[in-house]
Order: sequence, then C-alpha cells, then structure tokens
Amino acid sequence: MEDRIPLIGEPFPQLEVKTTQGVFKLPDHFKDKWFILFSHPADFTPVCTTEFIEFQNRKDELAKMNCELIGLSVDQVFAHIKWIEWIKEKRGVEITFPIIADDMGEVAKRLGMIHPNKGTNTVRAVFIVDDKGVIRLILYYPQEIGRNIDEIVRAVKALQTSDKYGVATPANWPNNEIIGDKVILPPPDNIIVAEERLEKARSGKLECYDWWFCFKSLD
Repeated sequence: MEDRIPLIGEPFPQLEVKTTQGVFKLPDHFKDKWFILFSHPADFTPVCTTEFIEFQNRKDELAKMNCELIGLSVDQVFAHIKWIEWIKEKRGVEITFPIIADDMGEVAKRLGMIHPNKGTNTVRAVFIVDDKGVIRLILYYPQEIGRNIDEIVRAVKALQTSDKYGVATPANWPNNEIIGDKVILPPPDNIIVAEERLEKARSGKLECYDWWFCFKSLD
C-alpha cells in the first residue's frame, strides 16, 4: 500500500472501524449512499460540542440527499458514549449518527488527520464520499477553528447537482453575485461547439458572457 493519504477522485480506503453503533466496514457500510466522515480533536471539548450539535441538526436534511454522517476521534468508545449522553442531558440534542473510536490512531493516520505540532489529536478533517465509494471532497481545519456546517451541506448539494446535470457551480452557489442560482456549462472542447454556443447566445437560446463562460437555470 502506498504510504500516502487518499486523494479526491480515489476510492475511499477499505477500513474496519469500531463505532458507538458497532463495528463497521467502510465504505461498504454506506453502500449506495453518500457519507460525510468528519474527525474532531477530542470529546468533552467546547468547539467539538458545537460542531456535533450542528451536524445533528442537519442530519435529516442530509438524509433527504441520501447522505449519512459518521464522526471520528482518537477517544475510546466509552468516552464517546458519555459525551453524547452529556450533550443530550445538557443541550437537549440526541446524537444519532455513529462515532468512530480510533483509540489506536490507525484510521486517523491512514486518512492524514494527525498533523505536525498538534499532538496526537486529530485535526478537523472532512471527507465527502459518494454513493460509489469515491472521495469527492476533502477539507482540513485546524483544531482552533470550528467548521461551517452550512458549507459542508452546500458542498454535498453542489456535488450531486454537478453529477446529475453535468455542470459546475459558481462561487457561493446558489447565491452567486454574478449568476445567482444558475449553473455553469463545461467549457467547449473544440471550436465548433464554441461557435455554436456563441450563436445560441446571440439568438437568446443560451446565456453566455463569452464562449467559455455559459450558464443556465436548472428550472
């Protein structure tokens, strides 16, 4: 096995993990589903607590997109259980997604979650994996900065939209300053298609700023 972390576009590595809901084999446990695997530095820490509550609050929305959640840290299972009990008791939020107990750090090392000068705790990594078991997005945040959960949900929506319609999404989609909630067509791969697009733009059949920047509504 290559001594490097997996990359975007590669299959998620085959891993057997111990979780608060039993032993899983990844990515097989989420067969035909998208999933978000995210790591947190440690249980019973303030920033991680706020993140877990926000992830749980978006769980139903993600489920409607055929996407599941699974957390991870180097804590043991009993610590995860006590922590989610605390969250339910003190904040009234029941954490219903599984949490990997990577107490030996093997999964974290395989996925590049242990960073220099951060001790043995995991950084705040995010892996979005599609329903074919392929890694589609990877994010790393330092321990000091809580993640924007809205952005992670947005990324899943954008990836699924791109797959379904064969398009790209602009910055801040669906609230882009230039084209709003419209999506971008892939650039032409030859001059004939480029000229066809310009002709469609001139006739009002397609919106373009130029032959390489055409966009459309999904309606």
